[in-house]
Amino acid sequence: SRDVAEAAGVSRTTVSMVVNDVQGTKISEQTRQHVLETSRLLGYVPNAAAKALASRRSQTVGLVMARQPYHIISDAFLNLLLDGLLQSVHRHGMRLLIEIIEPKHQEETYLRLARAKHIDGLILAGVRQDDQGVYSLAREGLPAVLIGSMPEQIIDHVDVDNHQASLSAVEHLLNLGHTQIACITNASLEFAAPAQRLNGYRHALELAGLAYTEDLVRFGDYNLDSGYLQMNSLLDAGAQFSAVFIASDVVAQGAMTALHERGLKIPGDISIVGFDDVPLARFLAPPLTTVHVPASEMAEMACEMLIERIADPEAPLQSRILPTELVVRSTSGVYNK
Repeated sequence: SRDVAEAAGVSRTTVSMVVNDVQGTKISEQTRQHVLETSRLLGYVPNAAAKALASRRSQTVGLVMARQPYHIISDAFLNLLLDGLLQSVHRHGMRLLIEIIEPKHQEETYLRLARAKHIDGLILAGVRQDDQGVYSLAREGLPAVLIGSMPEQIIDHVDVDNHQASLSAVEHLLNLGHTQIACITNASLEFAAPAQRLNGYRHALELAGLAYTEDLVRFGDYNLDSGYLQMNSLLDAGAQFSAVFIASDVVAQGAMTALHERGLKIPGDISIVGFDDVPLARFLAPPLTTVHVPASEMAEMACEMLIERIADPEAPLQSRILPTELVVRSTSGVYNK
């Protein structure tokens, strides 16, 4: 597939998706036909990666999510990832082994799975920025793909541009006239995405000539309770703000409940922009303005990348960044005070 990718001027993931007729991708018909024609000219046999996978013993891939158990229950974004992975593994006649591990136990879990020989590869989600287990996994040579990113690329990964997406979300609020904008992250800064999203928020303020102040920043914890608690914390502190960028729809839902309980109107008193666009977002009251993240597509691409890595362990590392889109609904309004 490498030759086809180079000749067609596309990624190996795109070649894999086209020749294996992966459904639900955003590959244009023109690109699809171009890849198929290039494949025919070069004599590429479709499903080569899948056949390489089928020759292995287990036909099982593992999904390792580093989360506290209570995060799994409430984090709707993880459900979207799981849905995309299940669709992809079933399409390839594979099985999915799911391991939920508490943070700080990643390294031994990765290595135990790698050495048990019961899986052909791993998909990782929710790793910390300093997760040494990823380095150990790379040294072991087990095929692995990260959904997300780390400061240094060690294994293949698929992600979105969290910084740019957050910057755009905050710019939306700035364009509505808001100048006092608070932020509640989706989790602690030990994880890459919360740090990147907070940096995007900070960058947007700087570009607008506004000061970044820690008094307007709080840290969520992937769940509803944290959004509720952190919004109350902002209000109790007497901080002056007319809008809040909340880097997770789940956290935003908890924050909105806190505002409702205090009799504050959304967006009349406080405007809200979330992040992820989980299915619940458009059914909240009012429907949530948020950043759409193609979670299922990320998961499916991660699975395709893992199949490629299993088929060709020596291939160069891949980094895929999928596009996001700001979905404007009813929680963000013009500043009117």
